Amino acid sequence: MHTRKPINIPVVAASQEDAMNDSACSGKEIVALMVLGDSMAPEFTEGEILVIEMGAPVSDGSFVVGEANEEFIFRQLRRGDHGGWQLHALNPAYPDIAIAGLDTIKGVVTHKKKPGSRKSVKYYDTQTAH
Repeated sequence: MHTRKPINIPVVAASQEDAMNDSACSGKEIVALMVLGDSMAPEFTEGEILVIEMGAPVSDGSFVVGEANEEFIFRQLRRGDHGGWQLHALNPAYPDIAIAGLDTIKGVVTHKKKPGSRKSVKYYDTQTAH
């Protein structure tokens, strides 16, 4: 049986602000982030890898990375009851977060993958509601 040699990929610490606002990650750049916590369960579980298109158009129901309370957060974008926008956690134990406008959205999740599994990719339509 043929075994693959591991590839050494350096891990570099970066602040959240550097990671999301770096000029190299703007426009239509693609970034990957790992799900931490259970706020988006059961659809997204801790350890899954998200592929995010920075600056992509958003719509009601999109899974997004947005800025709220001076930090970046992964949630579902929803239109609020009174016409505003909010970041919605799929896990009901977490409250919705009202946002000032769509300019706080940094990127849209295009697909997810479980690490170590080639067949576990799930794609999300970034142009329509979910």
